[in-house]
Amino acid sequence: MRWRLQMLFQRKLKICFLFLLFLALVVHLVMDFGLPKTHRSCGCDTKASTATGVLSGSPMPGSLKKLSLRILQDFSGSNDSLEKSSQPERAGLYLRAGEPGVQQQHEEANAEWTKGSKLAALFKHPLYNIPVPEVTEKDKLFIINPMEKFSLRSSGSDEWVSSSKAETLLPTGKTAYDTYPTWLKFHIGINRYELYPRRDPLLPTLLRDLATQRIISSVQKSGGTQLKLIMTFPNYGQALFKPMKQTRDQETPIDFFYFSDFERHNAEIAAFHLDRILDFRRIPPVSGRLINITKEIRDITTDKKLAKTFFISPAGNVCFYGECSYYCSTEHALCGKPDQLEGSMAALLPDKTLAKRRSWRSPWRRSYHKSKKAEWELNPNYCAQVRETPPYDRGHRLLDLIDMAILDFLMGNMDRHHYETFEKFGNDTFLLHLDNGRGFGTHSRDEPSILAPLQQCCSIKKSTYLRLQLLATQPYRLSDVLREALATDPLAPVLAEPHLQALDRRLGKVLVAVGHCLARAAHQEKVLVDDVGPWV
Repeated sequence: MRWRLQMLFQRKLKICFLFLLFLALVVHLVMDFGLPKTHRSCGCDTKASTATGVLSGSPMPGSLKKLSLRILQDFSGSNDSLEKSSQPERAGLYLRAGEPGVQQQHEEANAEWTKGSKLAALFKHPLYNIPVPEVTEKDKLFIINPMEKFSLRSSGSDEWVSSSKAETLLPTGKTAYDTYPTWLKFHIGINRYELYPRRDPLLPTLLRDLATQRIISSVQKSGGTQLKLIMTFPNYGQALFKPMKQTRDQETPIDFFYFSDFERHNAEIAAFHLDRILDFRRIPPVSGRLINITKEIRDITTDKKLAKTFFISPAGNVCFYGECSYYCSTEHALCGKPDQLEGSMAALLPDKTLAKRRSWRSPWRRSYHKSKKAEWELNPNYCAQVRETPPYDRGHRLLDLIDMAILDFLMGNMDRHHYETFEKFGNDTFLLHLDNGRGFGTHSRDEPSILAPLQQCCSIKKSTYLRLQLLATQPYRLSDVLREALATDPLAPVLAEPHLQALDRRLGKVLVAVGHCLARAAHQEKVLVDDVGPWV
């Protein structure tokens, strides 16, 4: 009996010892994997070469390698590349008095990342805090009368009242600006340098208005190749509605020409968020919305041509097709379930009678022909003549066009034949990235010709290049931050997962293209054009 008790005690002791070893192992693993990668060491050479766009084994001059390591050290925000410097001057940023140091900003960003928001950490990164030039009165799209106030009638009607009558309806202490609807504040905020600021407090409200405001009018937008509607809200705000034509997992057939592809509502939504993540901010805000075809289009439209195209399908669903060049027929009708239809709602820019816009034909426009090729597709030295042609012979217009080409390549958008600018600002302003519905059509294949402006000119803004590098690192991976941004949309998930994974693959190809340009260049400043001055 005593021998049995001894054996039982020894067995329990062994079990307790093994359990403690297992517990220690679990705690070690949790501490290891629970900490962000900014606290781990890694192999630097391989990752640094990949992140800079130059593959391992490819020729890289010593000066380029030194530059690449410096860039990763300063801006990756992680130790995936190099250990962060604790000295602000070594980090490459010149700080103004009273501003937090780089180390502090990196720590705040890493804290956000640890909490789970990579997007918040990205927007706190120093590269997303480079100041824009001071906006003067002449740099604003509109000069407003600070005394003019607007309000809707207290009766709840859709009629506006004049400033004199509004005085009795307004809460005391409010400024004239406070009385403006969000869409009008968005228009007033447009300036020479940006469509909207980085941390625009209006953006969440504007996106919510696009998704929830009552629709009082729906008419077909004239022009264009596919059906689009202009929808009006009670506060006179308007949005461009693009209906759902493809499911999330459908890809454009490989035999389709780019000019006959569908325009996708989810591409418009994703393009807006991608443009913001790249810090371009040149696409008007877009939100997804579920529309009631019966109540919000058919019953309120004053467009007689549109009204004639409504019918009930054999399945009992409400359908319509409108009038346009492509896919406006009974065979390509847009049908609800039974009358609910997804779509994108894009905030409209100011009316052209108030803010004239100029349309520019892209130098890298495709032929829009089944067999002919454009000149840039046949002439490898095409960029040389573009550089000698106004407005690309001075300023940053060509670099802005290369930014747009990078955006299009990431989306897979081949349909960029024109772009627009606000006429008031002349040639010294940003490009408007409009009509992005033909993006995100394929995820299994890439179209390298979209990158022709970058490959032929071998120039890119330094700020764009550094942000692309940052988005290729684990803490700020492009697919992760875009997934997080799209999760807030009413129609989430906006993109199928393969499209998000394709973004990371395409981003790597952009960096490789820049790496090849740097490897060939005699002077790196010809490739990486400094647009940030002492801030980087």
